Amino acid sequence: MGERIPLTLQTAPPADRWQRSLTDLRISVVDRCNFRCPYCLPEDQYPEHHPFLDKRERLSFEEIERLARVFSGLGVRKIRLTGGEPLLRRELPLLVRWLARVPGIDDIALTTNGTLLPRFAGELREAGLRRITLSLDSLDPAIYRQLAGHRGEVGEALAAIAAAEAAGFTALKINTVVLRGINDAGVLDLVAHFRGTPHVVRFIEYMDVGTLNGWQRDRVVPSAELIARIAERWPLQPLARAASHDVAERHRFADGGGEIGFISSVTAPFCGDCTRARLSADGKLYTCLFGADGYDLRALLRGGASDEELAAAIAAQWRSRDDRYSERRAELRAGGNEARVEMFAIGG
Repeated sequence: MGERIPLTLQTAPPADRWQRSLTDLRISVVDRCNFRCPYCLPEDQYPEHHPFLDKRERLSFEEIERLARVFSGLGVRKIRLTGGEPLLRRELPLLVRWLARVPGIDDIALTTNGTLLPRFAGELREAGLRRITLSLDSLDPAIYRQLAGHRGEVGEALAAIAAAEAAGFTALKINTVVLRGINDAGVLDLVAHFRGTPHVVRFIEYMDVGTLNGWQRDRVVPSAELIARIAERWPLQPLARAASHDVAERHRFADGGGEIGFISSVTAPFCGDCTRARLSADGKLYTCLFGADGYDLRALLRGGASDEELAAAIAAQWRSRDDRYSERRAELRAGGNEARVEMFAIGG
């Protein structure tokens, strides 16, 4: 693969119907995963030989980089690489290197389960990756294994954190999806483990992303409940969000022991500040994590569309955006609106 020549479009940033700007892009580079987490890719729905996308169906690195340049011209400043498990995509550091050279892109992050991270952490850092979010649902080996679909070990996740630290990633985000009766009893253990470190544990309410994860409202542990549990042991002080469109509610320990976060899409929706677009591995543009249909950018790319035509199509999709699923969850579910893209196809 040769040297890439950057291109910057001069196009007015679009705003959607709720005047939300487009500033963040999440790119799923592969729909496959080596885990079978029940809230994302349950084993009974996706067994080992499930036919995921083949190489021709996925966007190439050249196509991803081209779209990133177009999105940058529309105002995107942050890119997050997701999956599936993004490190299953061969030569991912090369893609990071290309994206890091795109004019206007200020931040490139990665979400991973960490099993492959020790192999690639140094290369990713050298290529221009700046932030890592690592999934860690429990420190208890049996519960971790259960929530990984019996395909992962907690020791691998801890080794991934150590490898990231050694490569220079000094402040990780540790994401924990909390399910009542499964891993909620271990929340304090996770807090205790990471207190006093630069890493930030973020507790995520169990969401009804997709249609196959068996979501039940009574499995959701409200963030307010977790905050109360944690504050009883370690007093907390609320912090302002780093930016108005950040998804996590932030708190710091009163004794200076660090910071934790809470993502409360079910009990405290934040649709009104959402600035994120999502690009699936097969090149479809989604304007909501809970969207049903994506707009096919791959067809435009492979059909000979110019960068200006791609930008116009993306801007038109964003300007027509009216997504507020989390704010309308009860209404939409009561109305039988069950069509939603699966999480592994577009990342979390």
